[in-house]
Formats: sequence, structure tokens, C-alpha cells
Amino acid sequence: MGIIAWIVLGAIAGFIANLIMGSREGLVMMVVLGIVGALVGGFVAGTVLHVADVTGLNLESLVVAVVGAIIVIAVARMVMGSRGNLTARRM
Repeated sequence: MGIIAWIVLGAIAGFIANLIMGSREGLVMMVVLGIVGALVGGFVAGTVLHVADVTGLNLESLVVAVVGAIIVIAVARMVMGSRGNLTARRM
């Protein structure tokens, strides 16, 4: 999959995951979360569950990327101890 496709898929997946999780991330962070989520989701779905993989811009890849992005957001929240924005912690 090309870099442009990864960015587009990451942006869409990050946006959907932010809506589901109620995060307030910026555009760049949404894309990064989506791309990392696609990698995590692809690993979990392909290696662990033997179900699917991120293969391109299709519905199956989008679902895998969104689930992966949700996992990434949840883990980041647990590590940071913050329910808000992942990039700017409030004191």
C-alpha cells in the first residue's frame, strides 16, 4: 500500500476513532493515531486472530485500522492517566 493510501486511511481511521473515544486530537495526531492504529490492528487481526489484514483502501482495512486506533488511544490513556487530549496534558 502506498504512502498516500496509508495517510488517507490513517486520517479516516483516526477521525472515526476520535469520535468513538471522545478524544480532542488535532489533525496531525489523528493521522498518526490512525496509521499506528492500522499497524496495530493489522498485526492483531492478521497475526493473532488470523482474520484480516490492512490491504488497501477498503471497508475491511478501515474497520481493522479503526479498531487498532481505538486500542492505541485506550492504551495511551491508561499510560498517561488522562481522559482528555493525548498531546497536551493538563496539570
